[in-house]
Amino acid sequence: MYGLYDKEGILRFVDPDKDACIAYAELFELSSANYCLIDLTNHTKKS
Repeated sequence: MYGLYDKEGILRFVDPDKDACIAYAELFELSSANYCLIDLTNHTKKS
């Protein structure tokens, strides 16, 4: 699961497909300097 955050730290899009997140950024003309793509599966707490 990937999360795409804008430069203000607001979560803009979540999808299990990394390419879908990048396509979202391209759709809204977000340059790579204006967003951060984070793999959320590595940041979740597992019980």
